[in-house]
Amino acid sequence: MSRATQARRLRADPMRPVLDGHDVCLDPPATAQVWLGTGLGFSEIAVPGVRLARGDALIAVELAAVGPDEVHSLTGRGAASLPVVPGGSAVGRVVEADEHARAHDGRRLRPGMRVVWSRTVACGRCVPCHRGLASACVSGERYGEERTRRSWQLSGTVASHVHLSRGTTVVVVTDDVPAAVLAPVAGVTATAAEVLHRASSVLGLSGVPSLAGQVVVVSGAGAVGLVATAMATDAGARVVVVDPEEARRERSRAFGAVAVSDPGAATGPHALSRVLASVDRSGRHRTVGLAFDGVAAASALVERVAVGGVVVLAGAAAVAAGGREVSVGGARLVEELVTVSGVRDAEPARLDAAVAWASEAWRRWPLESLVGRTIPLAEVGEALAAAGADDGVVGVGGGSTTR
Repeated sequence: MSRATQARRLRADPMRPVLDGHDVCLDPPATAQVWLGTGLGFSEIAVPGVRLARGDALIAVELAAVGPDEVHSLTGRGAASLPVVPGGSAVGRVVEADEHARAHDGRRLRPGMRVVWSRTVACGRCVPCHRGLASACVSGERYGEERTRRSWQLSGTVASHVHLSRGTTVVVVTDDVPAAVLAPVAGVTATAAEVLHRASSVLGLSGVPSLAGQVVVVSGAGAVGLVATAMATDAGARVVVVDPEEARRERSRAFGAVAVSDPGAATGPHALSRVLASVDRSGRHRTVGLAFDGVAAASALVERVAVGGVVVLAGAAAVAAGGREVSVGGARLVEELVTVSGVRDAEPARLDAAVAWASEAWRRWPLESLVGRTIPLAEVGEALAAAGADDGVVGVGGGSTTR
């Protein structure tokens, strides 16, 4: 394409990308907030264009979701990984895509499509990928956690645009679902779906995963815990939520919790043993424990589940617990057939399932309320502080104004 032709196209529509092979030029430039490190804060960069490799796509961010996982990933990283554009979960629209870029269902990505995408980039060739464990890809990268480099400056969602690399799972979404429901899907909803899939697969009868009729104990009423509560309820389970904060415990009732417990209560109506007895007197159905608030919760749940039960540990908070270990007695594992598992990120199939569930469930459960407030991209430092302070999810608008 000649320079004269490019200039005419920009005068006709200054927001339209100009393509020259796989180069995408943007006028005005894309912007991103780069985290320089503790004490240094954020610096805004302008990215006038990107080069799309085979299978890549450029997405304009509609709304990003910043939560505790972003806080943990930033405060816990070494200087060698900086600078970084944070954020791994968002909803946006395709600006341009390479002809080989495909959605999870096989559709070719085209400009204007509304999409969400996985937090990880997988090679699809290594042993973990072939085993269906793309989140453990040996050469995988994670949006919002990789050092900013010339070939991948728009690598996080705290930006006006995100450069999606080949190996990213992309799911097309409809226009009628609110952005506040879709923005946390990759980080919150898909993680909850992966945790429940892991638990139900262990409990499945005749190879059919099922939580119907089971008692599920959810430890931690943050965003992922609340979504897991709603999902498990939809699957036919009775959910007991454990959290030290009364406000969070009571909020979980709106997401389907049949009872709540205070982990600090050894006796009284809020003691977990008493709550579980009121929900399941026989004790045979207390089969699932989901820990979203650290290894101490997982150790406690291992002792609570019934014979053949499963405990799943998940979330960045658990990773941030460092070297502490989950205490599991050998008798529980061998004689009582208890399974302990862990989840960090969702696999591609679970992202697709999470989108399908959220696209229908938001009318039944208050999923929009998971994003407490939305602020402009330029004020992301405030969003990061808020997310760390109240364990909530904050929305970051892709533009310069509050939505």
